[in-house]
Amino acid sequence: MVESDAAERVAHTFKALADPMRIRILPLLAQEERSVTELAEALELSQSAVSHRLAFHRSLRLVRYRRQGKSLFYSCDDDRVLTLLGQGLAHLAHD
Repeated sequence: MVESDAAERVAHTFKALADPMRIRILPLLAQEERSVTELAEALELSQSAVSHRLAFHRSLRLVRYRRQGKSLFYSCDDDRVLTLLGQGLAHLAHD
C-alpha cells in the first residue's frame, strides 16, 4: 500500500508531466545546462512563462539551477524523471 503522503508527492510529480511545455523543457535540460533566455527562445515562449514552469519543476526537485550574475542556468536534477518521460513516449510508440 502507498502511504498518503507518498501518493500526494508522486501525484505532484505526474502533474509536472501533465503540461506539454513542462515536458518539452526536460529534454532540453537533459542535453545541457540552459538559461531561461535560451529555453524561452527554444520553446518560443516568454521568459516569464518559462520561469513559471521552472519554478514548479524546482519545487519538485526535478531541476536545479545556479546563478551567474543576474542569470539563472538550469539543468536536470533527477534522471529518473527523464526515464519516466521516455517510458511515456515509448508507450505512445507501442502498437
